[in-house]
Amino acid sequence: MKRLRQLFFSFTIFMIVGLLMFFSIGKKTTYEKRDIVYYNDLLYQVQADIEAGLSETDIEDKYDCVLTMSKDINDPKLASLYADGAIILDVKVNGEYIGKVGWNDIKGNFNRTSEVFFRAAMVLWTAVLACGYLLLLYMYVVFLRPIDELKGFATDIAKGELDKSLPIRKNTMFGSFVEGFDIMREQIRSSINRERQAEIARKELIQGLSHDIKTPLAVIKATCEVIELKLSRKLEEISGKDDTEALNEYSDLIDKVRSVSGKADTISLLMSDVMHANLEELEKIDVEPHEENSTLIEDFLKNLSDYGNIILENHIHPCLVYMDRRRMEQVIDNIVGNSNKYAGTDIKVSFSQTEDILMVDGSLSCFIKIIIRDSGPGVDKDDLPLIAEKYYRGGNSATQTGFGLGMYLAKTYMEKQGGGMEYYNDNGFVVELLLRKV
Repeated sequence: MKRLRQLFFSFTIFMIVGLLMFFSIGKKTTYEKRDIVYYNDLLYQVQADIEAGLSETDIEDKYDCVLTMSKDINDPKLASLYADGAIILDVKVNGEYIGKVGWNDIKGNFNRTSEVFFRAAMVLWTAVLACGYLLLLYMYVVFLRPIDELKGFATDIAKGELDKSLPIRKNTMFGSFVEGFDIMREQIRSSINRERQAEIARKELIQGLSHDIKTPLAVIKATCEVIELKLSRKLEEISGKDDTEALNEYSDLIDKVRSVSGKADTISLLMSDVMHANLEELEKIDVEPHEENSTLIEDFLKNLSDYGNIILENHIHPCLVYMDRRRMEQVIDNIVGNSNKYAGTDIKVSFSQTEDILMVDGSLSCFIKIIIRDSGPGVDKDDLPLIAEKYYRGGNSATQTGFGLGMYLAKTYMEKQGGGMEYYNDNGFVVELLLRKV
């Protein structure tokens, strides 16, 4: 509204200035009265020149007049002069009337006044034209350009491009509106970011719960198998005896153990379904490495005793490494779990340090190397280059549950921690993990 008031005020001032200019021109334009004495003097000079023998054309050019040497009152020249209201005087030479001479002073005065008004009109027209262009420019800057920017901005928001800020021009009529629109964009972006963080946290929770549930389920299954085996042997021992009550009791215990084992399988299947619903975005989980003590690796390995006999051949060099504690624990769990699942042998772990390695950015870095080795048959040579690919499962995995993501995620997590992962066959399957030292 302030801009409109300024525009209205400026236009009013301009029109008042134009009106005053025309009033000034009209006031300065005066009616010029005829000076009869002046024209009588001109008449005497014309008569003298005629007596001197000057031609009519020369006299007309000299005195800016119309001369006719005709005594006919209907002479065409005179008719035109009379029609224009010119002053016409008789010409006499030696006292004899020979013609008439006239000056069209009224028409000349009119022409001069008309020329003044024409110049003023042209000045005013030019000013109006310039003001019109300025007004169009003003309308574009104040109205059209902000609207076009808002249109493009709204299109970007509809496409989900929320990082592009809208230029805020405080001096335009839409300044406050654009600022509010940009605040809305910021709020939408913040809301989406919060939603993404919540979704990531939810997936992390699901992955963490799956990991936490997987280990006790394996223990329950293994324990049920051991108990069922012992009860079956006991049942065979007393089957030859005439002890119906004991037979029924052991049979009932075996059924209950099998029921527990079946429920564990059911829970495992349910967790597989939950995991399957979240697999597509598991690799998008953030990995945030921090400075951690390398001795945590030994603690991770000691917590995996349920996977079988894990032998530490030496101790890790105590130092600070860049590591995401939770992701690193998941990496070791996946690798040791795979060795237990596919090899079923003792798992040997050793530690060493690398020499300085030239990095991509030109810096030198040293790494802690964790070598995990089993004594199984290893990975088929055709499967070996592909086992870290997403969803790839080797030929020996047909009878094992899984989704082909363990090695893929392990390699991804190691690389995001600034380290790496290598794997190969050497009298068994060997995985080498690299953690960058601080």
